[in-house]
Amino acid sequence: MRILLKKVSNILVKKKITISIAESCTGGLLSSSLTSIPGSSKYFQLGLVTYSNNSKIKLLKIPKKILIKYGAVSDKVCLLMARNLRKKYNSNISISITGIAGPRGGTKQKPVGLVYIGVGKINKTSVYKFIFNKKKRSYIQKKTVRKALELILMSAK
Repeated sequence: MRILLKKVSNILVKKKITISIAESCTGGLLSSSLTSIPGSSKYFQLGLVTYSNNSKIKLLKIPKKILIKYGAVSDKVCLLMARNLRKKYNSNISISITGIAGPRGGTKQKPVGLVYIGVGKINKTSVYKFIFNKKKRSYIQKKTVRKALELILMSAK
């Protein structure tokens, strides 16, 4: 993972790309990983842990009715998290993460291991869906961070 982190850091610095992050199920692990690299202050603007629905509403301006209709773990909420984060904090790229890290809390429709990662850029916001089958919380969180780093690398190229 260290090599991937250095690649991400190098490309963000080289291209002068800024990034903001809103995490839910990873609880700040992506922000912590990115800021563990020396020089991250050149690109890292903001990391929010918007774990509760209330924090999503207040900090990211997610409409309460959207949260009620689709749930916090949904492509719709993830999209709005990334889009609103990028607009509000004026970064080149925004990353949003929402999911069910378990070991409990899953349903048939939304199983443990379901994760959405949003990538917001100036002209487009995309959402990626992943299902990590292993039920161990730390595994799901680490796999989510790895996927987010891969998406950042892809978006920065």
